[in-house]
Parts: sequence; structure tokens; C-alpha cells
Amino acid sequence: MATYKCKRPYMYGTGRRKQSVARVHLIPNGTGAITINGRDIDDYFGLETLKLIVRQPLVTTGTVGKVDIEATVHGGGVSGQAGAIRHGIARALLLVDESYRASLKAAGFLTRDPRMKERKKYGLKAAR
Repeated sequence: MATYKCKRPYMYGTGRRKQSVARVHLIPNGTGAITINGRDIDDYFGLETLKLIVRQPLVTTGTVGKVDIEATVHGGGVSGQAGAIRHGIARALLLVDESYRASLKAAGFLTRDPRMKERKKYGLKAAR
């Protein structure tokens, strides 16, 4: 198991997606536990695809089971929240080791997805 030389007990990253905002605390030298709003990831996200989205940065950098994640997320729906947590984890991983930047950037995890809900237009029932 890799040990990380860090000066702080945790690394912090903020992630955003659609209307969701996630504050992610990444604890190095952990057991691999992922806690979201005080609940385990399996309790918070029912769909397996959402759990995979959250774990993608850890799989890309090979840190699955080596760090603990504590995330607080609010706003939006479950898909946006999963994307916001993924963005926050990727940003926090950069503080652990800067060499992760190339793989995270190539996978697109460091880029904030700018797509938002399109507004409803008058005279129409919906946006389009």
C-alpha cells in the first residue's frame, strides 16, 4: 500500500456539474471508504453506473482502496451530483500527487462540464 507524504490530514476539492456542487475531502492512507452526505456510497446512489462515475478518477490514477473520500453534495439530481463528486475527487487527487494531472486531464475529469439546462421559451411548452 502506498503511503503519501502530505502536510495536511486531508485534501480538499470542489466539483460542479449542472446545478450540483460537491465539497470533497480526500484522506490519504485510507481504506477506500466513500461517504456521501454521511451515508455510504451504496446507500446514497442506487444505480451502479452512478457509483462507477464517482470511482472513475480513482480507477484512472490507481488509488482505489488507498484513499478515503468524504463528500458533501447539494443541488441538482443524482446524475449531476455524481458528476460533481467526480470533478471534486479529481481536483483533490492533484493535491496528493501532481503527476496524476496528465491521466486525469486526458480522461476529461478536470474539465468542468459547462452544459446547463436550457431555459423555457415563451409560446412553447418547453425549451424547444
